[in-house]
Amino acid sequence: MKYNKLVRDKIPEHIKQKGGEPITHIADEKEYWQKLKEKLLEETTEFIEAESPEEMADVFEVIIAILENKNWSFDKIIELQEKNGQSEALLKNVLYWTNHRKNPSLGFFNSFFYN
Repeated sequence: MKYNKLVRDKIPEHIKQKGGEPITHIADEKEYWQKLKEKLLEETTEFIEAESPEEMADVFEVIIAILENKNWSFDKIIELQEKNGQSEALLKNVLYWTNHRKNPSLGFFNSFFYN
């Protein structure tokens, strides 16, 4: 069976203890970045299905790995949120956007704002 996915460091050892023979390699930077993005999608999908704190912890683990891979600090991401005014706009008001009306005074620019 082929898995072709990023796994936690101790998974191969766990497979060996169960009598399996894992076939692994160390990813280069390009492959690692691609697999991190795939892992984020995988873990996010699992969280959406399970809605559990354990799955959210897995999502957070991948986010931390992405931050480390890109040499981005968590503090820098928070700073960018605050700079962009996003720290106060954290989906707390439970707003759901259903539609919009075009503003005739915008003319040509409607296509930029209302697609």
